[in-house]
Parts: sequence; C-alpha cells; structure tokens
Amino acid sequence: MLFADVSLMSKLISAAQASTYVCHLNRHGDLLFLFPSSLAGPSSEMETSTPPGLKALGAPTVVEDEIDQYLSRQDGKIYRSRDPQLCRHGPLGKCVHCVPLEPFDEDYLNHLEPPVKHMSFHAYIRKLTGGADKGKFVALENISCKIKSGCEGHLPWPNGICTKCQPSAITLNRQKYRHVDNIMFENHTVADRFLDFWRRTGSQHLGYLYGRYTEHKDIPLGVRAEVAAIYEPPQIGTQNSLELLEDPKAEVVDEIAAKLGLRKVGWIFTDLVSEDTRKGTVRYSRNKDTYFLSAEECITAGDFQNKHPNICRLSPDGHFGSKFVTAVATGGPDNQVHFEGYQVSNQCMALVRDECLLPCKDAPELGYVKESSSEQYVPDVFYKDLDKFGNEITQLARPLPVEYLIIDITTTFPKDPVYTFSISQNPFPIENRDVLGETQDFHSLATYLSQSTSAVFLDTISDFHLLLFLVTNEVMPLQDSISLLLEAVRTRNEELAQTWKKSEQWATIEQLCSTVGVQLPGLQEYGAVGGPSHAAAAAMWACQHCTFMNQPGTGHCEMCSLPRT
Repeated sequence: MLFADVSLMSKLISAAQASTYVCHLNRHGDLLFLFPSSLAGPSSEMETSTPPGLKALGAPTVVEDEIDQYLSRQDGKIYRSRDPQLCRHGPLGKCVHCVPLEPFDEDYLNHLEPPVKHMSFHAYIRKLTGGADKGKFVALENISCKIKSGCEGHLPWPNGICTKCQPSAITLNRQKYRHVDNIMFENHTVADRFLDFWRRTGSQHLGYLYGRYTEHKDIPLGVRAEVAAIYEPPQIGTQNSLELLEDPKAEVVDEIAAKLGLRKVGWIFTDLVSEDTRKGTVRYSRNKDTYFLSAEECITAGDFQNKHPNICRLSPDGHFGSKFVTAVATGGPDNQVHFEGYQVSNQCMALVRDECLLPCKDAPELGYVKESSSEQYVPDVFYKDLDKFGNEITQLARPLPVEYLIIDITTTFPKDPVYTFSISQNPFPIENRDVLGETQDFHSLATYLSQSTSAVFLDTISDFHLLLFLVTNEVMPLQDSISLLLEAVRTRNEELAQTWKKSEQWATIEQLCSTVGVQLPGLQEYGAVGGPSHAAAAAMWACQHCTFMNQPGTGHCEMCSLPRT
C-alpha cells in the first residue's frame, strides 16, 4: 500500500490509483511511502499503535528486574511541606519554595547528610525522559571499543580502517548515576562468619553475596542490595593475594538461591593486616593517599559486572550497566574493620569487556590502557586533570588513575537485624574451608543436628550452607527432591517443612548420620521408615578403623576384630 506521507495519516492509495498518482507528481522531491498491506488500516488505529521503528531502536522486548518495574511505576518526586516563612499562599497552593522537586535535583542531593554524589539510575532515567518528547527517542547506548564488523570498503585491520568502523575515542568522566545506592548486610552474623576465616588464618578471603534488590528510601528512586548469605567458592588465599579457582558447583548454587528467592548481588573480599593483636586493631591502608580499589580489583569488578548485566528496556542491546556490587572488608580510620562498597563505571566495564585495560605491576592505584597492535585496535582513552598552575588539561590514559573508574556505595547494617536464615550457636560448617579443618560431611551434619537447641525443624534446617550441602554432597544429593523444603524455608512455612521431614529422603539422611556414631535426638519419633527395623538400623555402629557397619550389642568389629572404642 502507498501513502502520501511517512506518518501514514494521509489517504490510502490503492494499487489501481498508484500509476495515476505517479503521473501527477509534478514537483521535484515528491516522495511515496510503501508499507505492507498488513500495516494499513484506519487512521485511528495508526494513532493508538506504537510506531514500527520505535520498539526495535529504543525499547526491546525484555523483562526487567522486579525492583526496576516497581520503581518505574513510582512518582519519585520529592514532596516538601509549606514553608511558614517563605510561602505566602494558602494551604492548597504551591510556590517555588514548596513545589515538589524532581528525583534528580542536584541541590537536594548535595544537601543530604551525607551528601549524595551520584543520583540513582531511575532518577537518571527520569531526567532523560522528562522533556517534551517524554523520552521517545532516548536510547542508552553501551560503549564499544571494538572495530565494527561488516565494513567492506577496505581491508580488515591492521591493513585498513575507516571512520565508519573505527570506535570513537573515550574521555573518562565521573558517572553521574549509580545502579545501586546502598549495600546492607541483614545482620552482623553474616559478616562475622565470613571474617572468621581471616581471624583464624591471617589469609585474605573472597565470597559471593547472595540476597535481593529492594527500594532504598533514603535516596529518591534508590536501589538497595540486601545481603542474606555469603557463599565462599574454591580459592587459594595468602596474606597478600587471592586466586579464585574453578567452581563446579556454581550453577547449582545459583539455582538453589533462586528457589530461596535470592540471587547473586555482588562479591566481597578482605584486605586486612593485623596491627596490634592485643588491641584487635587492623591497619588503615586504603585511603585518599593510597587507593580505594586497585587497578586489578577494578578489572575484576568490571568482569563480574559484565557477567551480570542490568536488564534495561531503554537500551537497544536489552541491557545497560550492572547492579553487581563490590564490598571490601578493610581497616578504617579508627583501625577497626570497616566494610566499603563500590562499583566501577560503565566506561570501565567497556574497557574490561573489550580487553583494553591492564593493571600496573608496581603501582596498584594506576591502570594502563593497551596500545593498538596488529591483533587488536584500541581507541584512544583520555582523562582530564589539573596541571601545577590549576589549568585543566587532557591526558592520555597511559597510565590511568583508577579513581576515574570508581563509584562508591554506602555499606550499612540495620538497626533491627533481619534473619532470612536461622542463627545457631553451633552453626553448620561453611563450604570450602578444608584448610581450617572444617569439612562438610555427614559427621558434621549429625553433630550439627544433635547439638541443635531448637525444637522447630524449620529453624534447624534453615541454614544456607546446610541446604547447599544437602544438594551438592556426593553421597546422596537431593537436588531433585528438595524443592518442597526450599519453598518452606523461603516462605517460613513450618507445615511444609514437617511434610518434607516425613519423606524418604530425610529418613535416608538420618540413616547416613547414624552410621557415623552420632545418635540424633528423637530419631525413632519421626521419619518415613519408622518401626523396629528403623530402630535397629539406627543402633548399628561404624568401626572407627575400617568403617564396617556392625550389629548392635557387639563390642568388637566383626571385620577387623578391633575394639569399638
């Protein structure tokens, strides 16, 4: 079908009328607009539908996170009460002194205590979409440092390059917004158990933060990362280094966390050096005179953020930035352990993703942008600085101060602790702590269950590390039959927990625990097997020397003839 203008609002021209219309074109530059007949229709339909190109360019079909969907529906404005001294109007009127402020108002953010240097990401979106066009043409473009493919006008790099395929030079600027505005640990126990590794070994340690994203009400349209548990992957740590090993259980951990209503929201590592063991103080090493994050840590944070992109409907790629956070346990100005939160900017993410940024060997506070080679073209990266006369100058990022790449995030603990998982005086061992002599096996499980002081089964079983052991152990993994228990823990439903407690899987777990010589309290009272045979099996004992299962009432092992004790 042919139309007289691109808005499709003019009278429709049929195929029979097309030749007549073409013959009457008597002005230079007259245009015809051809569209498939399936798109043709009454003008009223055209007015209410979305223009064909808008969705593909600026609004791809993606499902954003729940917190993003919630904040996008909020008003976000900062409402102010009537000022009795400055306002001269009635109670129903508004003036410049009491009219609501926009969530991106810089003066308001700067006068908060403490001042907020970065507006929230949703406030930044409101700023982009607050004009007369309501953000109709807003598109959040991801930075690319690679040569665009498909350019056929010349030979491929390094034999040729043109302005069409060459990536633009990058000038590093302070990012005005941040995707996460606060990191909050649910309670001190979560952080203390993580720090316990450094206290006992003196070696640095790393963990992944599992939690959820919620609204941060202290900042307009802010996002908070709430940490409910810390998973510690396989790693090798020393007093001044960390090496992260391949984790075969990573996907299973993410799957179990998702069924518990949690997700991986960040990572945490320690940088602690004891200063006085008698006073319990640590060295204050990260400050404005040294660095807050080293270049190597910025590159690692950028890699994590690239692996966990933020789903965004305003980006042509369907994602923009990341809500993945970095937490550092280090010494503070008072020589006590402090938790500091950071993210790296979207510019840093692009440099890391396209392998353009390197750390400096002898200066941890400096990075270095690679030079172009025959294998890779690297665009020029600049940053602005002040010379000795106070003039602003542009410097090439070789080397690069990493503070241009860092966004700081406040890290807090709540006044009223929250407990997604139960807290025990004798908790279940944490995974991958074999160097401390703590192992996750059925002996440690039996010991934990026998020492549990809670009479409620749900409180006993609500331990993140215990649930991971039940799913990932090699003897009897319960990955296919633990969904009901995970739902009970997520919803705090004791009835569901009791239902799963009567299953055959839990009875088998009890059998395995009884073979290690630890008698569980009330073992004959619950379980799916029950009866005399269950009681007899529970009384069997394992030889400490050869592990043979012996019948009750015997004092010597039937296999190796050694005494029971």
